[in-house]
Amino acid sequence: SVKGLNESGAVGNSNCAQPAETVSAQGLYRDTVLLPRTEFPMKLTGQKLLERELKIQQDCGFAHLYSWQRERKAKKEFCLHDGPPYANGDPHVGHALNKILKDIRNRFEMLRGRQVHYIPGWDCHGLPIELKALGELGTSGLSPLQIRRKAREFAEGAIARQKAAFQRWGVMADWDQCYYTYDGAYEAAQLKVFQEMHSKGLIYQDYKPVFWSPSSKTALAEAELEYNPEHVSRAIYATFPLISLPPEMESEGLESISVLVWTTQPWTIPANQAVCYMPNAQYSVVKRADNSQLLLLATERTASVAALLGTELESVGTFKGPQLEGGICKHPTIPGKEVPLLPANHVTMAKGTGLVHTAPAHGMDDYSVASQFKLSVECMVDEDGKFTEAAGPELQNLSVMSEGTDKVISLLKECGALIKEEQCVHSYPYDWRTKQPVVIRPSMQWFINTASLQDKAKEALQKVRVLPDSAKGSLLTMLDRRTYWCISRQRSWGVPIPVFYHRDTGKALINKHTVSHIAKLFKEKGSDCWWELPIETLLPPEVLKKVTGPVTDYDRGEDVLDIWFDSGASWAAVLEESDSRADLYVEGKDQIGGWFQSSLLTSVAVRNKAPYNSVVVHGFVVSEKGEKMSKSLGNVVDPDVVINGGKDLPAYGADVLRWWVAESNIFSEVQIGPNALNSAKESVSKLRNTLKFLLGNVHGFDPLTQAVDSKEMHYIDQYMLHLLREYSMKVTDAYSAFDAGRVIRVLQAFISRDLSSFYFSIIKDRLYCDPEDSLGRRSCQTVLEEVLDGVTRSIAPILPHLAEEVYLHAPGHDEGETLFRSGWIKSSSVWRRPGLEEAVEGACAIRDSFLSSIPGKNAARYDLTIAIEPGLLFELMESLQEEPTSTTSQLAELMMSARVNLTSELPRDLPPDTTLNHGTFLINLEGGVIREDSAYSIAVVPTSAARCPRCRRYSAESADCLCPRCNSVVSQAH
Repeated sequence: SVKGLNESGAVGNSNCAQPAETVSAQGLYRDTVLLPRTEFPMKLTGQKLLERELKIQQDCGFAHLYSWQRERKAKKEFCLHDGPPYANGDPHVGHALNKILKDIRNRFEMLRGRQVHYIPGWDCHGLPIELKALGELGTSGLSPLQIRRKAREFAEGAIARQKAAFQRWGVMADWDQCYYTYDGAYEAAQLKVFQEMHSKGLIYQDYKPVFWSPSSKTALAEAELEYNPEHVSRAIYATFPLISLPPEMESEGLESISVLVWTTQPWTIPANQAVCYMPNAQYSVVKRADNSQLLLLATERTASVAALLGTELESVGTFKGPQLEGGICKHPTIPGKEVPLLPANHVTMAKGTGLVHTAPAHGMDDYSVASQFKLSVECMVDEDGKFTEAAGPELQNLSVMSEGTDKVISLLKECGALIKEEQCVHSYPYDWRTKQPVVIRPSMQWFINTASLQDKAKEALQKVRVLPDSAKGSLLTMLDRRTYWCISRQRSWGVPIPVFYHRDTGKALINKHTVSHIAKLFKEKGSDCWWELPIETLLPPEVLKKVTGPVTDYDRGEDVLDIWFDSGASWAAVLEESDSRADLYVEGKDQIGGWFQSSLLTSVAVRNKAPYNSVVVHGFVVSEKGEKMSKSLGNVVDPDVVINGGKDLPAYGADVLRWWVAESNIFSEVQIGPNALNSAKESVSKLRNTLKFLLGNVHGFDPLTQAVDSKEMHYIDQYMLHLLREYSMKVTDAYSAFDAGRVIRVLQAFISRDLSSFYFSIIKDRLYCDPEDSLGRRSCQTVLEEVLDGVTRSIAPILPHLAEEVYLHAPGHDEGETLFRSGWIKSSSVWRRPGLEEAVEGACAIRDSFLSSIPGKNAARYDLTIAIEPGLLFELMESLQEEPTSTTSQLAELMMSARVNLTSELPRDLPPDTTLNHGTFLINLEGGVIREDSAYSIAVVPTSAARCPRCRRYSAESADCLCPRCNSVVSQAH
């Protein structure tokens, strides 16, 4: 028989066993210690990780989760309306940021018991897709239907690739029921919005200046522009000789005066119709010191112009703005043409001369002047951005942005009107798709009168919650900038504007009957029927009856609707009730002038309210150096490579990608690269390690039959439930505030501070070495199971794969049940124990004093004496240790010392190797009603007890004896 055991194998009455080293060699007590046991792997990397995530998606029914939650009964619905990504390329990290942010919120709301309404969509029309179709087909002799079929084919391919990626990222949706802006039912809903706005007079046709892209040969809206701050223009100072002086100036006896203008767009000089001045400014006639030329310019611009020309300018007369009225100038390049001096409020003194060359065909402000004073809006620029025949033979067919500008400057030199030329670096609008500069030119287009909607839109927007707060100001600013919205495009791939034109008169035929009929046809057949069906089928019977003359006198319109009108009408096509609003829109900051704006304007126009209750505006994804992602810079991060590995990146899996999204500050530019991804991977690995510890220590535990009521638990366990409840509330608040980054910070603080550094270190002895079915061990197992469940549910919206994997290993639920079908964190109000909180935190303050007295040393090697004057703190400590001296009390467990002596004053005969410390603890009970500042003292002395060979606590009589607790456990085991 083994020494120390009787022949039956039971431990004798003595507490003593064989020496520790012999025990270790034979593993005598190894099987009596209840170490963690779980099949949950600590690490998953490479192919095993990828296979595990895919298996989780399959086994846990990710594909059917959305439809399941739509079918269940729920008290409230949560609607996150998906802004449609553009169907023109492969999925990128911008998609990942956006879709995962939305999915985190949707999964949170679903876990809370709400019925989530989320229908993914795609923006399928537009120029980029059409250009790619033309790139494959060629550009000559193609019919609209040929272009449209190829464009649809291209869009469908992009949608399939993007959809597969979104599913792999774990995004919850019914992927068989998405919305597409090229779908006939969607187009019909869009035309219904168009019809209602047209009936209210908000949509009209007009000939006026629009942003025109020569590279795309179509009109563009403000939202389709990108401003290049590094654009370089050839700015000029030019003279317009006054041939008829204003009466006030004539009375001064001045002659041969030239008006000095400045422009960054010399090519617009041939289209000049006036020179504008600021009504409330002061103007001077100045004489050049170098050649005696008389120039008219704003008084406050004189010094700057003099410095620029390198000569002194002597004032010979000063006039107020209104005194310039009646002046007539000679056009510098067009013989015989006269242009007036006119007042205008858009003139500024920031640059130039304070006198503005005005070409109504090529400027929005210029056009306003033309409308007021009935000036000509003649256009001399064609769709290719070249001068037309109207510009004269010297300019015809020259590109206005290049050789046309050169020629105009040359003409100004020849006639002596050019005073100065300079390079001007300034912000200039570019086509957001072709990245080429645009021009402003007039054409017959369809517009929305946004000026009449501005006040209502602003009023509606004030009721919307916008994150971050600064974004609301940007939305309001964009509304102010937009007085009209050009919604017609000269392309084939889009929703046709449902209008017919009389072949002879050009008069438009459009009314509620024609639009409703076409919408019905689109719903049945799709919008290709606009080109496939004859006119007599496209027009409804009640209109055909009223048409005078043959129906063949009418041609169908060739323009299509702006894609921002397509997507802006999505609320009408996707939200289930016509008067319903989405709870939330979530998109990037580029949509401040895009989808957020077009959705607001169309909804306010039709329903007099915003389509959303809340808006979240996130930043763009950039490289780790803060640079915009570019293939030429080689810093593009492909989400598929992030998940599956490649290009010097390991396989991170979908959950690491989701963690990166969640922990990012989404309201600024979001950085991604190896450092950010490795940090996310390390964080997920640490979390996995904690979850493995929790799973290992609830192995075999049945919460249904073995859980301990919280009132019967150890105080430290009750306190942990109190902290768990606080944690769950903080996490819930953070998710509700759309702050996944705060969720992660709260999670990490809870794990590192409350669990790993505190609770886990305290309970390990009880967990591993107490009898398996003891109240103390079951008490902490009950808490660990609750913590495991709470932490797992709290991470589920961010890490759905890991959460479901943990749930498969966790005790207490039916086989086949999944986490996402079982609800949110289940904390109880009875866990809130503020009085208990004071007791444990008071003990923790004493514990901190104790540990600071023995820096870097093992607390288990010391006996601790705590002296507290009678009062609240003493009573609180007595609740943790009833007897004066104990090695097994809850206070001793919390202190992790060999022994704790609790007394009202320190003994006088302390050993010489005693360490003393003092402190105070402020007790704050019942919401501050009871407050007491309690002083305490501690004495720390090395223990005389020996280390138990089983539990390794210093509580045995000698080194080859078990402590009383371990002796009892081993005895019962045998």
